[in-house]
Amino acid sequence: MAENNSERRIAPREAVDPIQIRGFTSLDHMTLLSRSGAIVEASTTGFLLQLERKEIVPKQFQKELSLDVLLGDKVILMIDAMNLEIGGKIARTKRLTKDLFEIAIDYSDDAPEYWREILVEMLPRGRDYK
Repeated sequence: MAENNSERRIAPREAVDPIQIRGFTSLDHMTLLSRSGAIVEASTTGFLLQLERKEIVPKQFQKELSLDVLLGDKVILMIDAMNLEIGGKIARTKRLTKDLFEIAIDYSDDAPEYWREILVEMLPRGRDYK
């Protein structure tokens, strides 16, 4: 199984126009982590999410310099523009600035490859057309 996960991470992420999400929730802790955020990169293996500190719900995380305590958590979120709920696992976290965090999420193991490919193709890339 570990080989499968490392193989899945090979896919390069592509920049996408930020697409708003809501209801970013940890299933492991049954906790709403953030009210909103934005997907900024995506691939067939996962996506990159950016969260503003002020949108993080648990008070203990608002004051932290790192969100690494969430590594490995199973999560879900909603993309309203696509009427789509996505699940995955937190693979990496990084603090970009004082008020902005980046979270890499790998898709759930049960997400079919064809579904992941279609999702990546459907995400907006307005910058590609300039």
